[in-house]
Amino acid sequence: MKKSFVICIKNEEYEASLEAKKVYEQIPDQLSEEQGLIRVIDESGEDYLYPTEFFAPITIPEAAQTIFAPPIS
Repeated sequence: MKKSFVICIKNEEYEASLEAKKVYEQIPDQLSEEQGLIRVIDESGEDYLYPTEFFAPITIPEAAQTIFAPPIS
């Protein structure tokens, strides 16, 4: 399965959980996306929901994806 990535463009009120200009792995969550939220693995290492406008989608070459989201063992 191809992974999706986003870059944080805003982190007001979430400075401890999100770093501006940092790339995060997006976790598919159709229901949350319909409500204007995005699920990402944040600085805690866990996945949480944040406002969609805090992120912009980006494309990372497949060969570089393991740098941003190591494979799950």
